[in-house]
Amino acid sequence: MAGTAFVLGGGGVLGAYEVGMLRALDEAGIRPDLVVGTSVGALNGAVIAADPAEAVSRLTGLWQSDVVRTAFAGSWVSRLSTLARTGTHLHPMSPLRAVLSRTVEVALIEELAVPFQCVAASVERAAAHWFDGGPLVDAVLASCAVPGLLPPVVIGGEHFYDGGLVHSIPIGRAVQLGAERVYVLHVGRVERPLSPPRRFWEVGMVAFEIARRHRFAEDLAMLPPGVEVHVLPTGVTEPLSPLRYRDVSQISACIDRAYQASSSYLRNRAG
Repeated sequence: MAGTAFVLGGGGVLGAYEVGMLRALDEAGIRPDLVVGTSVGALNGAVIAADPAEAVSRLTGLWQSDVVRTAFAGSWVSRLSTLARTGTHLHPMSPLRAVLSRTVEVALIEELAVPFQCVAASVERAAAHWFDGGPLVDAVLASCAVPGLLPPVVIGGEHFYDGGLVHSIPIGRAVQLGAERVYVLHVGRVERPLSPPRRFWEVGMVAFEIARRHRFAEDLAMLPPGVEVHVLPTGVTEPLSPLRYRDVSQISACIDRAYQASSSYLRNRAG
């Protein structure tokens, strides 16, 4: 059995909330035997799996640095130029690859200190693909390749997009791998009720959110007996906007809110 699993969901810059949750878990003495992630959760998860003891400090430093602006660098002129040249995306992959290579100094998934898997969406097979071995940076980049923002990642002649398209919070995978206790680190979307869209640009977001939450709810409903699941809170009180994916001004506040809320949750559960 895998014991304790950390499951990290997707959500771009909102992934800072997961750092606060991780800090609360670390202070409670809770460490993973398995890490499963998607999209930004794959990035955070890879850092955790590489060195659980140092993950809080490394991720806090990473998120409070210029990582988002570095990974998604460029003015609107350069972004539109990239779109005009490629026809498919606004940003090149090279800056994010450089950030990942500097952050996680492990070449292969098999070399990580803790078993780790991340998911991406295969274009050719229209299916989820789980990376459990091979080059780590390529696998995480594939899981992070948001359609329209980044190009698909080509691995073995196959094209991969963001894992959130198929598994936004892959709790089912952790259970399938034998997890007995699961801590869900997410970006806060599942905590807030959905409402009908009022603007044209909200329609696609609401539709995607329905699909995202439906899969997560199904996974929770199908948990086998004896599996313990903790969905950690973010402490979010304001609307979340994934569209402002380059805005890092509230990173520290996001980390602190999730830390406070998750610490309170864990204390209450222990009591």
